[in-house]
Amino acid sequence: MPSVRLVNLTKTYREVVAAENINLEVKDKEYVSIIGPSGCGKTTLIKCIAGLIEPSEGEIYIDEKLVNNVPIQDRAIGYVFQEIALFPHMNVYDNVSYGPTVKGWNPARTRSLAEEMLNMVALRDRMRDYPDELSGGARQKTAVARALSSGSLLLLLDEPLGALDAKVRAVLRHELRRMVKDLGLTAIHVTHDQEEAMAISDRIVVMKAGKIIEVGTPLELYLHPSNLFTANFVGETNFLIGESVKSTGKESTIKVKGKILRSLRRPSLEKREIVAAIRPEFVITERHLKKTMWKGKIENKVFVGSIVRYQVLMDTGESIVAKYPAVTNRRFDVGDEVNLIFPPQHVLLYPYPEAGLEKEISIE
Repeated sequence: MPSVRLVNLTKTYREVVAAENINLEVKDKEYVSIIGPSGCGKTTLIKCIAGLIEPSEGEIYIDEKLVNNVPIQDRAIGYVFQEIALFPHMNVYDNVSYGPTVKGWNPARTRSLAEEMLNMVALRDRMRDYPDELSGGARQKTAVARALSSGSLLLLLDEPLGALDAKVRAVLRHELRRMVKDLGLTAIHVTHDQEEAMAISDRIVVMKAGKIIEVGTPLELYLHPSNLFTANFVGETNFLIGESVKSTGKESTIKVKGKILRSLRRPSLEKREIVAAIRPEFVITERHLKKTMWKGKIENKVFVGSIVRYQVLMDTGESIVAKYPAVTNRRFDVGDEVNLIFPPQHVLLYPYPEAGLEKEISIE
């Protein structure tokens, strides 16, 4: 069954390092997404796995077989591109059955597999239509069905939903995961959409500047990111800079502009600058809290779907974000003065980076 293992994989283009010393293992039947800012090397990585690009150094194993010198057609993979690359002169059925046909499968086996794939993507009724008669979502479903019909158990998806509108993407990403799991495939999915990766992945690989920054489950990367870049890139995060005051076995205390902030996390270094991070949905804002020392004023309010996003200017000068469901009783207007609570269990602490916070979390 297809696992994928990369050992010290590096790809350079003259003086540009597109991927640097990548070590990664994708288990059999696992759905792994690779995310990161534009130009971070995620597409280079998946093209090396596919055999479209030859790595400069390192080894690629598929099902524990070294495939560095194996051409793409012999790697037993299904590949779905961002550009919906269907054959325009072929109808849906002929596109989907193309792989088995060129491999010389007998007609009955080819027809059975093609119809099974078309049923899976709910396009059986459109099998005689041509690509220019289909919507973007239907064309990409056809491309996925064509990749699946190759009989491969390893599916590589390179920004497969990037060309589709938001509503279609939201529906199709769940269908993709369902198909992969129903068929028992291993999938590696490259995307720039963090929400997409969070929704469909067993694990997520976070990349920056050609390197893997962090790997974890969606929940791990959201609630307990080990890296400042991940905390900022996956979702939205508030950052406060302070100094470590005290650290015990149960709690750490830092001071931010004279005010105390507590966390159940311990920074790796004490008595130095600390970056505290807290997700907007964990910030508690109330009008009447006498015991809190954190105060602020609502300076902006935006409805984002089912969420209300508040921008709060604190009396320390920092601006932070708080988010609540639109149906909650906790509602504020611009100009309202509020008190704030940062629950210690949701305050993450990191040593202040040597290069500076802005440099550390930059997506450039």
